[in-house]
Amino acid sequence: MRFEILTLFPEVVDAVLGSSIIGRATQNGYIEVNSHNIRDYTLDKHKKTDDTPYGGGKGMLMSTQPIVDCFEAVTKELNGKTKAIYASPRGRIFNHEVAKELSQYDNLIILCGHYEGVDERVIEELSLEEISIGDYVLTGGEIPACIIVDAVSRLAPGVLSDKECYEKESIASGLLEYPQYTRPRTFRGKEVPEVLLSGHHENIDKWRLEKSLELTKERRPDLYEKYINEEKK
Repeated sequence: MRFEILTLFPEVVDAVLGSSIIGRATQNGYIEVNSHNIRDYTLDKHKKTDDTPYGGGKGMLMSTQPIVDCFEAVTKELNGKTKAIYASPRGRIFNHEVAKELSQYDNLIILCGHYEGVDERVIEELSLEEISIGDYVLTGGEIPACIIVDAVSRLAPGVLSDKECYEKESIASGLLEYPQYTRPRTFRGKEVPEVLLSGHHENIDKWRLEKSLELTKERRPDLYEKYINEEKK
């Protein structure tokens, strides 16, 4: 799978996605992540990529020309099924189901906004789907883009060592994840639950499901009700 990120700050994207699991997956060829500096495509002699918004208001708005030219240059190099999105607080909320949906594409293009956002005609011209990572406002779209790439790329074959790594994790399974423990067995008087030391896998699986249900019911009743309703079908 290939990710193309259009941004004014490629160094932010490269720093986050160039290390750990995603960095290794890129090095091993399971995915490809490219960042493109929108400023490289501006025709303005001062390298401007923004301007004041019509109608007044505070802040600056990213201009159409450099974004559209950057986008069109990138898409010329792509083959296969492509999806283009804009990280925006007014888009549909990003979750695991959306990540699974996006993982079905060969190419994912993500536009990172900045300042007060982008000219509306960019969204219309490039047929961008707006996706939000939550009900809050950030200074730019680079962090949302990295979150989307991380969540989607880990579903690509080879990125994680085992399908169980993402199928049974919190949220992906439909429930919050059960508590987990490692050595030492005792820490400041707190013991690892005895069942986890028993070696009885059936009892361990039962305990884990019970704890997942308890935590989900307490902290995310919406997920709990959805899970229970699905189990009844």
